[in-house]
Amino acid sequence: MKLEKLTERVWVYPYEEERDRPNLSYIKGDHWSLAVDAGHSDDHVREFYRALEEEGLPLPELTVLTHWHWDHTFGMHAIHGLSLANERTNQYLMDFRARLEKEGTGYFLAMHESIRREYEGGKPVIVTPADLLFRGEMQLDAGNCPIRIFQAEAPHTDDSTLIFLPEEKLLILGDCTGGTFPDWTVDQSLADQLAETIRRISPATCLPGHWTPLDPEIIIQDLLNGEG
Repeated sequence: MKLEKLTERVWVYPYEEERDRPNLSYIKGDHWSLAVDAGHSDDHVREFYRALEEEGLPLPELTVLTHWHWDHTFGMHAIHGLSLANERTNQYLMDFRARLEKEGTGYFLAMHESIRREYEGGKPVIVTPADLLFRGEMQLDAGNCPIRIFQAEAPHTDDSTLIFLPEEKLLILGDCTGGTFPDWTVDQSLADQLAETIRRISPATCLPGHWTPLDPEIIIQDLLNGEG
């Protein structure tokens, strides 16, 4: 799989349905680079990094997590540089790690076929907490590349982090527009709040976790109509 270039500063390693792998984004500033999400496993991370190297791009110095779910975080032990998550995301990761240590991996592998495919052959399940934590919002600049990282109310999880690049007019959403796992129920009040958040930011493009880039108005209307 090849990287796809979205803007002058942003590339995406595309999602894959079979193993439920999300988009992994890469943001290149003049001084350093950043990735969004840490992948489903160390294999996912290695494939992402191999694609970066093929394009002559340096490995990311920082990886930001959009939320705690395994397909976005369980490759974190294999990333280059540091990881960043909001406090709630980090607590979920520590809780899940404690459960794995107590109960073993059987219940995790039983959750979905895509997980069993990612971890076939007895691959170890490794969960690590983030290196850096934030609460609410923070601003970064990778070198003439401002990055806004902020928590948002959303129907998918209560630990959603969004990443907005104002110069690129790109909003990276993770899975925040979807319903809750495993029945995908959508809380309409949270969907409405997220729609208003996206409208207020007014990006030119939104990147969901498991789909191609979209016009924000499509996402807003889906949220308002209960189709997130």
